[in-house]
Amino acid sequence: MRTVFLDELFSQYEPGFWESLEQITEVVRYDRTRDDQVVQRSRNADILVTCDVPITEEHLARLPNLKYICVCSTGYDHICIDAASQRGILVSHAPGYSTSSVAQSAAALLLQLALRTAEHSDAVRSGRWSSIGTSTFTVTERHELHGKVMGIIGYGAIGKRTGEIARAMGMEILAHHTAKPYRGYAQGVQWTGLKQLLSKSDAVSLHCPLTPDTRGMIDAETLAYMKPSAYLINTARGELINEEDLAQALHEGKIAGAGLDVLSQEPPESSNPLLCAPNCIITPHNAWNTAESRRLLQEICRTNIESFLKGEPAHIVKVNAKK
Repeated sequence: MRTVFLDELFSQYEPGFWESLEQITEVVRYDRTRDDQVVQRSRNADILVTCDVPITEEHLARLPNLKYICVCSTGYDHICIDAASQRGILVSHAPGYSTSSVAQSAAALLLQLALRTAEHSDAVRSGRWSSIGTSTFTVTERHELHGKVMGIIGYGAIGKRTGEIARAMGMEILAHHTAKPYRGYAQGVQWTGLKQLLSKSDAVSLHCPLTPDTRGMIDAETLAYMKPSAYLINTARGELINEEDLAQALHEGKIAGAGLDVLSQEPPESSNPLLCAPNCIITPHNAWNTAESRRLLQEICRTNIESFLKGEPAHIVKVNAKK
């Protein structure tokens, strides 16, 4: 069988990664693949491996040999699952590899917004501390998180881990489940509706899937429920937020700041309004990308391919599933 890697987003592979695959399948590798290159490069593939390259219904209609798609990420909203199922194509993903990494990154964004560590480091390096001559100085207001309220929208594995970190810092946890009312029990967590969560939280962290119901869920209307002192964190999907509305809210001081690892278009165009919005931290969609999570992702994806070739497919996405 021929296996085609459409994109290689790993800066380093573990020793033996390619060698082990090449013993059981023919491997063709591309660093990057544009939308108009997908069909040409995948025409003779039995297996497609993709990280970020979307696979659409139009692509699948022109790939009669394709039997399996291995998605090297937890999310699979860029794959047309229904069309794949209709053609008997199995799709797997890589759940759980980045839980700790993304939760840690969400906490880092929140801590930067609250403490402004980078600004103070820059001030020291620029000589401001030395020029002032006092034993301490502060560039901006800084805030403790102990006793504050963290609202988590989407309480899956990453949301739960983020909540554990927030609780360790002394924060109270409110949670909202976007797919359906959550009836389970989680220690130290209060389940609530979306409006109540937004209005009571000092920080709101998004960890929900991108679905028709959640697309653009953070907009002018929902931002209006948040406190002027509150922070918004997004390490999930950029399309959860109406970026024009968020930029306006930041300019008008309707919320205190935003920490974003994802945007609606990546990389962003220079016209993206959030690039010049005040108190807005943007990282380049790398919350998942620690050395540890990258190694685990590689191992899961290799195991998924091997399992499929053995006739024992793992981590298969169900039809009509929603990330």
